[in-house]
Amino acid sequence: MEGTGNIDKMTTLSQVMTRLTQRGIHREFRMNDDCEMKLENSEKVYQPNELTIIKTYRFEGPSNPDDNAVLYVVKDLDGNLGMMIDSYGAGSNYPKEFDNFLREVPILESDEFDFD
Repeated sequence: MEGTGNIDKMTTLSQVMTRLTQRGIHREFRMNDDCEMKLENSEKVYQPNELTIIKTYRFEGPSNPDDNAVLYVVKDLDGNLGMMIDSYGAGSNYPKEFDNFLREVPILESDEFDFD
């Protein structure tokens, strides 16, 4: 994990997801097969300008360069928080539309989700 200031304490995706769940973030923003971004258990379709990335966690697999992931903490205009998870490299789990969407989401990094 890089860029979080707490590399020694939490180094896996599952550790960070567990901590976020403990902080009340249970839902995931996902792009569906129609390339629509939705919050889990919601029918609202989001545009990039309706979301803000407030925290980014990057993970790199120690033995395989294709074993990389990014977890984003995302907030919508109504204050709903969710996670967005993407693998990167050759094994991305989303189509190119996801990358295009993500590039347009504003980033306002917050230390609110830095874990000690």
